[in-house]
Amino acid sequence: MANSASGDSVVDRVVRVIEAFPEGVTSLQLSELADRAGLPLSSTHRLVRQLAGHGLLDSGAGGTVRLGLRLWELVNRNSPTLALRQAAMPFMEDIQQVLNQNVNLAVLDGWEALFVERLSRRGSVANRARIAGRMPVHISSAGLALMSHQPRELQTEYLKQFQDPAGKVTADVVRHLLAESAQQGYAQLAGVVDPDTWGIAVPVINTKRRTVAALGVVVPLAEMRLQALVPALQTAARGDRAPAGRVSWLP
Repeated sequence: MANSASGDSVVDRVVRVIEAFPEGVTSLQLSELADRAGLPLSSTHRLVRQLAGHGLLDSGAGGTVRLGLRLWELVNRNSPTLALRQAAMPFMEDIQQVLNQNVNLAVLDGWEALFVERLSRRGSVANRARIAGRMPVHISSAGLALMSHQPRELQTEYLKQFQDPAGKVTADVVRHLLAESAQQGYAQLAGVVDPDTWGIAVPVINTKRRTVAALGVVVPLAEMRLQALVPALQTAARGDRAPAGRVSWLP
């Protein structure tokens, strides 16, 4: 791939263009897209035209640029999370039916929890976890549940590089939270992301004894019932459903 004057490859520049769209924003003006991608306007225009030719971006009137349907199609058609989401959905629906609160599914990506599915109902408490949204491990019950059940080498690497941008949490505090989560079999965080909510999450372990996801709920502090929430989540994470008995929903 040919490099630009800055040393970026074509692939680097394509990724920068696609990543320039903020969460929840479906369209940008070409000039704004160039600014956000840190690329010259001429280079951005050329890349947009080429990507639009493949359906990965859409160019509209007045210089408007949108993410294309082809991009969504390709990502969802072969995404490794698709099978996980489809398998988890019946159990997430069961949990939501029982608790009538937010339910989410997350995987570990680097040092962050990446949320791949979420169920909400009108009237449920605010939930900052968004589909395709990320949260640092240490501020998410899902992140703690995931990291606390990873190999010790990975946990050591994570703690060695840990730094809280807000300066409120130390590596020793996170080490304690991970040890506590591993011992209890679930993670909980109260009022960290939202002062009025409590997050609880449990690991989802496949048949090879690998933790591949975390299943969690977000509930109001006033309605916190740990003795009821944790068993319900653990039952769902194991793939147990009352009507049909044991179901293996992970390979």
